[in-house]
Amino acid sequence: MKIKQLSMFLENTKGHLKAPCQALAHEGLNILTLSLADTAQFGILRLLVNDPDRAQAVLEKAGHVVRVTEVVAIEVENRPGGLAELLEVIEQAELNIEYMYAFTFGREGKAVMVFRFSDADAAIEGLKARNVPVLQSIGLGTPANQ
Repeated sequence: MKIKQLSMFLENTKGHLKAPCQALAHEGLNILTLSLADTAQFGILRLLVNDPDRAQAVLEKAGHVVRVTEVVAIEVENRPGGLAELLEVIEQAELNIEYMYAFTFGREGKAVMVFRFSDADAAIEGLKARNVPVLQSIGLGTPANQ
């Protein structure tokens, strides 16, 4: 299942990361995981939150330009070589990864990786065909193919 990710540009100066985080906190919205990539002048903040539609509205009301993209969350064995094995499956399925980051939630020896594929639907189909546990929801940790 595809998961909605919120992305926004932030000026790379002191205090700019705090504003969107505070806006979400004031509305009781929980950041489940995030990724921040930066350059000298700006950063790209990517967020997975408990209610992406509401979070988008809150952030836009606070003056942020928010882009919604679809990502795929995949469970991976939390051990040496677990990610390498998953990447081998992704390569065999001929899937293109645009970027990825880790999600700190894990259960029963599993970790979660968040992937932005060039074609999320094809990625989900290819991964499920190879018995890779694609998650339905990042908060619940429930595989879609179980």
